[in-house]
Amino acid sequence: MNWEAFAATRLPAAGYMQRLELRDHAEAILQAIVTDLSTPQTQEEQSAKSRGLAPAPLPAAATAAQTHAVLRARSGFDIKQLASEYRALRASVLSLWMDACRPSDPLLDDVIRFNEAVDQAVAESISHFSAQVEQSRNLLLGMLGHDMRSPLQAIQMTAVQLASPNVGADISQAAARLINSGAQMQALLEDLLDFNRTQLGLGINVTRAEVNLKEVLENELEQIRAAYPLRRIEFNVVGNCQGWWDGRRVRQVVDNLLVNAIKHGAIDQPIQVTAVGGPTSVQVEVRNQGPAIASSTLAQMFQPLKRGADAWPDRDSGLGLGLYIANEIATAHGGAIDARSDETGTVFAMRLPRRHASVDTVRNDGR
Repeated sequence: MNWEAFAATRLPAAGYMQRLELRDHAEAILQAIVTDLSTPQTQEEQSAKSRGLAPAPLPAAATAAQTHAVLRARSGFDIKQLASEYRALRASVLSLWMDACRPSDPLLDDVIRFNEAVDQAVAESISHFSAQVEQSRNLLLGMLGHDMRSPLQAIQMTAVQLASPNVGADISQAAARLINSGAQMQALLEDLLDFNRTQLGLGINVTRAEVNLKEVLENELEQIRAAYPLRRIEFNVVGNCQGWWDGRRVRQVVDNLLVNAIKHGAIDQPIQVTAVGGPTSVQVEVRNQGPAIASSTLAQMFQPLKRGADAWPDRDSGLGLGLYIANEIATAHGGAIDARSDETGTVFAMRLPRRHASVDTVRNDGR
């Protein structure tokens, strides 16, 4: 239907959604409107409804419009995209209504009541959408405060220890703790800043240069192996891996995918990293063996602020932004990240064009 087709254009959020999710509560909202049109109302009720103040017609916990708003907020829609769905719904229904009544026109009172009912649905949706956004914001701040507390405490305690006149041989260990805790805080803050850029519509900032992806991957794998000496990581390269990318950002993606694979894969099985150079792009795959990821989880794990049972967590101590930012980095390069999972294991595949058309655009130099 037209609602579904229009909802599919609300990118980037709609790009992660299936057809039934796009259609969502359209039928239920229309049924509520039909019920409203067939229900007698007083002048006072009509006035209240025109201002979006009519009471819920059913004794349910939430109306279809309210539930729709919550689900759209969780799917990454913004409030303008939510409102635009109702504009499309109104225009589509009125057009079909006019066609069905030809050569006559629909009754003016019915059209007025229809618009009032749509306005009521919009008011309900916006109210619940705003509440959901506020809840997500508070959740983000809560996670940020929780996740930064431990490294901050470690920095404070180590600083006290370093200030002691009898530090002796422990000074090197204390310094190492300071460095590690500072790195954790820096990573959290960088994730938060990147997330804010994407929410402001600025995208991920990438600075391109001629890069040998094989060297980038070898350097990253060396660090990962040092951090996880008990895990085996296999690396294989096929073809030419030269391209025009932001090497630091690509390493950020690979780090995220590798750490996820290590944390959630079978401990006694190797992590396999493969880079394959094609004619116009290079594909990097990170494969681990372990339990299959449910399809419902695969569909939403690149959405921000998804952790625990809601999605495959990208870091035990992170904000739930890692996979989202990784996908945004690939998108900024003109590429994408796909994921597949079955009983044999899970594979994350990142495709990077060797040279994207937007290499010289304003977006990619950060302005």
